[in-house]
Amino acid sequence: MNFHYPNGKRYVQPKKQPSAVAKVEKKQTYSNRGMTLEDDLNETNRFYLENNIAVIHKKPTPVQIVNVDYPKRSAAVIREAYFKQASTTDYNGIYRGKYLDFEAKETKFSTSFPLKNFHEHQINHMRAVIEHGGICFVILRFSSNESLYFLPAEHLLTYWNRMKDGGRKSITMEEINLHGHPLPLGYRPRIDYIKIIDYLYTF
Repeated sequence: MNFHYPNGKRYVQPKKQPSAVAKVEKKQTYSNRGMTLEDDLNETNRFYLENNIAVIHKKPTPVQIVNVDYPKRSAAVIREAYFKQASTTDYNGIYRGKYLDFEAKETKFSTSFPLKNFHEHQINHMRAVIEHGGICFVILRFSSNESLYFLPAEHLLTYWNRMKDGGRKSITMEEINLHGHPLPLGYRPRIDYIKIIDYLYTF
């Protein structure tokens, strides 16, 4: 199936070719639980919803289907589709009367987080959310050691602006430890980012 961006450029899904050692390490650590970062966040959001804590959902990506095959009456196969518009962030919702909006990103690096993982339109969206009084942040996962961090978008914007001005193209671990907040994995909820929000913001 072919997907295309709004500008007509074809979307190519990155190929993952982990080494044999990486496969063994992955089996023994994160995927041993059968969960990805998205799975953990979706499970967390279900917990918040079921316990009437917050209403937060993953945003659907709007897609326009242009070519469909019907090999049989009971099934349809999408052959070609286009993303209607560039996606913004992954999740949004409401908590205690405040609008929440956040993005979740991963990296294999252990000493810094590459800013290339973000896109200009996502940064512009986060900036607009902050300007309108919403709570905006990113959840960063380092797959090398399975660590998670909550980083307010205000700090992400600072590092993005530094890059645009010719500075470094990543956020160092020192900077993440300075302005970010560790997110330990739990049982229910899996990633309790609401606890960080309660600590950082006044309602």
